[in-house]
Amino acid sequence: MSTRSEDALIALRQIQRKTEQASRKLAAMVGLTPSQLLVMQILAERGEISVGEVSKQTQLKHATITSLVDKLVARNLVTRRRCEEDRRRVWVRLLPDGQNAITSAPDLLQDTFQLRFEGLPDWHQAMLVSSLERVAALLDAEEMEAAPILDIGALDERPT
Repeated sequence: MSTRSEDALIALRQIQRKTEQASRKLAAMVGLTPSQLLVMQILAERGEISVGEVSKQTQLKHATITSLVDKLVARNLVTRRRCEEDRRRVWVRLLPDGQNAITSAPDLLQDTFQLRFEGLPDWHQAMLVSSLERVAALLDAEEMEAAPILDIGALDERPT
């Protein structure tokens, strides 16, 4: 294996480990995944909104949001209600315990990344995006569905 390919693999592993570390820290501090916290942050900003709108905002599948909301409802962090005009539509709202969890949570890793990335010159941003897209293609991952959330998922979940 060439030194450059080893360097690239090391950088990938460092990113993976940092993501895992940030997810574990969030779980230890407030018992949430990055995806759950992001959903709650959206609710804090927008008030009561539909599950479909949360799905659009997070770029996560509707079924994924439904599962996340189920877990948050069970922990009394959010509430949901069916729309009276359209029973297929479900509205979600943050509860006070959810707001407290947001307040005590550390910054999400993607927030740190986004802040620093946006501080780079445009040419550097384009170069990084192009390089990362090439890495995804090298790993046959360019067609995989992914949301802009640095999350390892629940540690007991199996990838789909």
